Amino acid sequence: MSEGSSNDSKTAIQQLKSSINEQIIGQDLLVERMLIALLADGHILVEGAPGLAKTRAINALSQGVEADFHRVQFTPDLLPSDLTGTDIYRPEQGVFEFQKGPLFHNLILADEINRAPAKVQAALLEAMAERQITVGGATYKLPGLFMVMATQNPLEQEGTYPLPEAQLDRFLLHVKIDYPKAVHEKEILQLARAEEKTSDLKQVKPQPISQQQLTRARHEILDVYMSDELEDYLLQLVLATREPTVYGEDLAAWIQYGASPRASIALDRCSRARAWLQQRDFVTPEDIQQIAYDVLRHRLILSYEAEAEGITSDRFIKELIARVAVP
Repeated sequence: MSEGSSNDSKTAIQQLKSSINEQIIGQDLLVERMLIALLADGHILVEGAPGLAKTRAINALSQGVEADFHRVQFTPDLLPSDLTGTDIYRPEQGVFEFQKGPLFHNLILADEINRAPAKVQAALLEAMAERQITVGGATYKLPGLFMVMATQNPLEQEGTYPLPEAQLDRFLLHVKIDYPKAVHEKEILQLARAEEKTSDLKQVKPQPISQQQLTRARHEILDVYMSDELEDYLLQLVLATREPTVYGEDLAAWIQYGASPRASIALDRCSRARAWLQQRDFVTPEDIQQIAYDVLRHRLILSYEAEAEGITSDRFIKELIARVAVP
């Protein structure tokens, strides 16, 4: 790979990051995590109260990538065929013809994903896990670039249902966002007024990233250096979710099931992607620690005792990071 093509990919990603940050005020963490998921070839689940620009952020990302985009609003009456497509009978030919559904696009926005019934979640799970769908006994491959970007409201919201553990595990990252700070909310007001005045915003949007540039960036990330000591540290963090007794009886009482090996793979890929986004060619302990929350929080099942005490997955992860020795 030439130095020119390497710099080309990095410049394109940095321009995309700047462009999204101009449109999404005060959500720098969300923007970075979306780019990490895109670069690490994984799906992302974004959770936050209504009105925090979750959908807007994902829309902004989709506009910056040269790919097909489709939004699906998840509702209690959604059917699996509304996602996958269905066989349509053509009487003039006397045959059934498969009509593709929204999942055959490159980037899928699953809006309010936790409002849909279990059968819809099962159909989405196959697409996320296998990059294929099955309809009427026939299997259809999905595009090479395929990413599900889902939003969900907190489970306390009316009409929401917890996602199955198997499906949660298929999300590379589970990002939680909060209300913006006062200084950022003032900027949001100014941006909203500017958008009301003109539909043509006075900003130069970068050229959308091509799929070739994205592929090059993904290859570069695999070459980001991680020392053997850091790799062992990464593994110890994940293993500690399964064998927490080593780090304290209190931690052991908090956890029912730890993270799967898929968490180790996700933490490795995302740590390298974060380092690459920070324009470094090596991973630091901070990369691993910062991304660990988003990689692990949805892969842990806490005990009833922990829930009764008000212990959250984030609190458990924070304690792990504090207790597992850093090389």
